[in-house]
Amino acid sequence: MPPASAGQNVNANFELLGDPRRGQLEMSTPMGSLVARVSWQPGSAWVKTPDGDRAYDDIDALTQELLGETLPLQALFDWLRGRPWPQAPSRAAGESGFQQLGWQVDLRRFDNQLISAQRLNPNGPEPLATLRLKLDAPASP
Repeated sequence: MPPASAGQNVNANFELLGDPRRGQLEMSTPMGSLVARVSWQPGSAWVKTPDGDRAYDDIDALTQELLGETLPLQALFDWLRGRPWPQAPSRAAGESGFQQLGWQVDLRRFDNQLISAQRLNPNGPEPLATLRLKLDAPASP
């Protein structure tokens, strides 16, 4: 899987398993073909793609290389439940959401199982990255 480039749109289905310390993220195309299987544990992370396997020192290094932006997978487990990750500072943002780890998480449509998160750009108005997540099942608080 080549690194993402600036302005690139990527549509993928994903399944997130495990917890912030040890887990797996499987990404597939909308048609169901496996794009990547990312796994992590303390001190290591690796990705398996149709092009082969690669190892990394941690999940941040892996997501930075693959996506061009660090994706806070540890925090994502809590964000998917509609709350900030307790391991990092956060602050309220807008009518329903929060900012954490340089991302703005929008929960206005959380009751419809929709979450949006934008990586804030300190140098301009356009976000560096945007995640739009549709949950298959209601998240429990």
